[in-house]
Amino acid sequence: MKQKQLEILLQQIPKTTNPIPALEQYMTPATIAADVVFTAYNWGDIQDKTVVDLGCGTGIFSIGAYLMGAQKVKGYDVDPNVIAIAKQYTTKNKYPIEFYIQDITSIQTSCDTVLMNPPFGAQKANLKADRKFIKKGFEIASVLYSFHLKKTIPFFEKMITALKGEITLQKNYEFPIKWIFDFHYKQIVSYKVTLLRITTHHEPCSRTF
Repeated sequence: MKQKQLEILLQQIPKTTNPIPALEQYMTPATIAADVVFTAYNWGDIQDKTVVDLGCGTGIFSIGAYLMGAQKVKGYDVDPNVIAIAKQYTTKNKYPIEFYIQDITSIQTSCDTVLMNPPFGAQKANLKADRKFIKKGFEIASVLYSFHLKKTIPFFEKMITALKGEITLQKNYEFPIKWIFDFHYKQIVSYKVTLLRITTHHEPCSRTF
């Protein structure tokens, strides 16, 4: 499958109808999600691998990983509404992906690769949420792909070094966030974000997934 074909398929995934401001539920655009999945695929981190999508929303990374040949895929999110949407869509399309309603701190699994677009930790109710996602990724996976605001990357470089991980790729994007909450005052705002590929030196755990 070509990247453009994947992008077209990911565009069809339904969005949440009732986003929660405190969770910063901004869906990753299909163009960016397809690029991330293809990047991970080209690094050998998708095909025949076990993949976990942390903060999966309605499942855009989960579905992308499955379509690009992941052996097994699980998605986790704390919001029952988005999990219901993801389950309905994947059942309809016969995608054998498992979705779970679970808080990030209580997830216990293991995998080869984590794909995630964590909250940026900008809302008061969600401060430092992005750090929790990174820490969980280190606990369960060998490789992480994670988005962060570009201006916060120096902090995460230090954090990842302290966790004895290594950043092997940085890729910048303009991340558009459309008006979805009452407190938004612009139709669309673009944020400079950076995708990090992080190796954790955690042993691959495909067989215990």
